[in-house]
Amino acid sequence: MSDADDDLEEEGEPSSDTNSDTYALPPGADPSLDWGLTSHLDANGAPKIIERHLHVPPELAGLRLDHFVKTQIVRLSRTRIQGIIGEQLRRADGHRPKPATIVAAGEHYVIRRPARREPPCPRTFTVVHEDARALVVAKPALLPVHASAKFYFNTLTRVLAERFPGEPELQICHRLDRETSGCLVVARDRGAAVTIKQAFETKAAVTKEYLAVVHGRPPWERETELAIPLRLAQPGDPTRLPHVRMLPDPAGLPAITRVRVVGGSATHGLVRCLLVTGRQHQIRAHLAHAGFPIVGDKLYTHGDDAFIRYCDEGLVPDLARLFLLPRHALHAARIAFPHPEGGTVVAEAPLPPDLAALI
Repeated sequence: MSDADDDLEEEGEPSSDTNSDTYALPPGADPSLDWGLTSHLDANGAPKIIERHLHVPPELAGLRLDHFVKTQIVRLSRTRIQGIIGEQLRRADGHRPKPATIVAAGEHYVIRRPARREPPCPRTFTVVHEDARALVVAKPALLPVHASAKFYFNTLTRVLAERFPGEPELQICHRLDRETSGCLVVARDRGAAVTIKQAFETKAAVTKEYLAVVHGRPPWERETELAIPLRLAQPGDPTRLPHVRMLPDPAGLPAITRVRVVGGSATHGLVRCLLVTGRQHQIRAHLAHAGFPIVGDKLYTHGDDAFIRYCDEGLVPDLARLFLLPRHALHAARIAFPHPEGGTVVAEAPLPPDLAALI
């Protein structure tokens, strides 16, 4: 299984590394789960070694090595790249190149670094559908799907590789945010991946149903259509978060969500959300615009300042009280997609305990 670029940050992930040696479990964490507190260590308690392989394609031949590395890991500064070349990078034959080395087509470089401790994530998951060509897993909230700057071993891709060690062609077929729990489709071979991914890209015969716990009780006892065009915020918009927040705009891209209240309490509603279109943050932006924001949504529920504070400081106690949950209360409850060999797979993931407790 291949990981995504392990040097990318996720939206809203706190940027400070000051607490990297004192990671604590989130409030209410189930101690019976594997939280990955030692996932970066080998059997002897030493940090595992992470390798990243860089192959020089013909179109990049003739670049300086440091410039080539920049094309492969774009977020790194020049100073950081120089340090990596000096400390961690070698040619595959063991040669220690210099930053000014001119790379040639076909050359193979390897970056090797000791694994760092990672923020705790629930690495325990269940399989809700399994056949010879595909899996559907119930991803736990707070477990990222792919690697990023902070997460490598505490990711679904890595846990899947550990759980299914004889299946190197496993591929995740669509997106699910780190904070969102629920159904995620995994292909077990390349042919299945092509078929299933194409279905998700074209939305052909794919149905996604989510459950969201919102503030207040929406008046949607019958299915209601929220048809609210959305666009990504730009500089000059009335938000401090350009290129992050989605804004309602009649000139935006069409976005349609069908919603219906299916339960709840006096203070919170449980809303079934059926995606007709699939815009970025669509359910979160639609529910917030309708006046019923999702519990725990740091971006759309409590304003820009709270989100920015979370990014800078993490889930400090007063923000934890404000948000109510360490994650947003959105769950991918049901999914239907075409099977590579014909027919339709339908899978469901039960509402997790943290969301059930709210209602």
